[in-house]
Amino acid sequence: MSFINGKWRQQLHLEPPVGWLNDPNGLSFFGGYYHVYFQYAPDNADGSGKKCWGHYRSRDMISWEFTGIVLFPDTPDDKDGVYSGSAVVYDDTLHIFYTGNVKEEGEHDYITSGRGANVIHVTTKDGVTMSQKKTVLRNSDYPDFCSCHVRDPKIWREGGKWHMVLGARTLLNKGCVLFYTSDDLDKWEYMGTDSVPDFGYMWECPDMFTVGGHRYLSVSPQGLEHFDTKYQNAFQSGYFLSDSGLTDFTEWDMGFDFYAPQTFEAPDGRRIIIGWFGIGDSAYTNPTTALGYQHCLTIPREVTADEKGRLMQNPARELLELRKESRHLSNGETAEITLPSELTADVHGIFKISFDGKLELVWNGKIFELRFTDKKYGSGITVRKAVLDKFSDIRIISDTSSLEIYLDGGRTVLGTRFYPDDERVTVSAEGISAEIFSLREMEVKYLGE
Repeated sequence: MSFINGKWRQQLHLEPPVGWLNDPNGLSFFGGYYHVYFQYAPDNADGSGKKCWGHYRSRDMISWEFTGIVLFPDTPDDKDGVYSGSAVVYDDTLHIFYTGNVKEEGEHDYITSGRGANVIHVTTKDGVTMSQKKTVLRNSDYPDFCSCHVRDPKIWREGGKWHMVLGARTLLNKGCVLFYTSDDLDKWEYMGTDSVPDFGYMWECPDMFTVGGHRYLSVSPQGLEHFDTKYQNAFQSGYFLSDSGLTDFTEWDMGFDFYAPQTFEAPDGRRIIIGWFGIGDSAYTNPTTALGYQHCLTIPREVTADEKGRLMQNPARELLELRKESRHLSNGETAEITLPSELTADVHGIFKISFDGKLELVWNGKIFELRFTDKKYGSGITVRKAVLDKFSDIRIISDTSSLEIYLDGGRTVLGTRFYPDDERVTVSAEGISAEIFSLREMEVKYLGE
């Protein structure tokens, strides 16, 4: 196996060497490395075939090593897929928990019957070589109101105990999360559930954490009603403020292609989030599939809270080291730039930024729009909108085939894939002046399968 080099192979975003990538898993800092595990189907770029965990590691979040596949579906309790999970550091060991997926033969709907959702515990001393697998929770350990869809354990330490949150779908097709506690990481006790009425039929990829003195619950709910300026994707990802009950659900990313994010704490205390820069059941396609690989992860983003408790996301500060020379783009000017690049600007009124005349970023004073005027340029993507009554600045990270757009100090973020003809694109600005930095590519080394 080796990396496939393709027309739209990116320079700043982690992608699979071959095949399919989806959820980020096991995000952690351990043994001097940042560890990014991910759902990986190496056999086919369409996501079919065995679901494994692939693994990247880095000492600085800008130079990465792909160590290969670290978890295979090779036991009876995970025979149909090593699904999503998390990692915690304890006693110089990285403890990993994930969902082992099992599909039984026979006449089943795989919602109320026929599916096993096993929480499996493995350990590693180096982030690569895994211990034997131990199943710590099975379907029989979940409340009787749950369907067979219980998955994606997130583990953390608090109050002298270990805590686990799981995403679930009830037999009444309501999304919720389940809470468990443990003294030893192996024996888990059910503590209760939390949910919001009429808010989707399944909550995936839960994550509970604190930032700025506030507690948050992040989930990826499926089955929300779609609106013109919110819940615009096939499925959504966002967070609740959970200081006292679940309130104020806010989407992490208002653009396309964002799902199943996970956060972790960096050694200096920063909260970092990485999401899947893709989504299931989308109405559009990814042309890299024909090249043998599909999807990527977002760049690492730092999560902070403003004075009202709203979370802000901004590119991890390490990425500033990728900046090279810069140039000024004046209001009304057009410039040719080479990807990857970064654009920063202060916002003083309505404006429009265009890429090749085929992708437009427009703020009319109330609604910010990310819209494609060329179907091929977006491979079927059309428009996403976000309500912003005012904002002060914009920052755009442009990779070979993706954009991450940060507005108003990162209070609103929009991401999208796009597919220009080559690495040189024409950028124009109306109503705004900007600074454009060329960026050097991050280093990625291939170490094994």
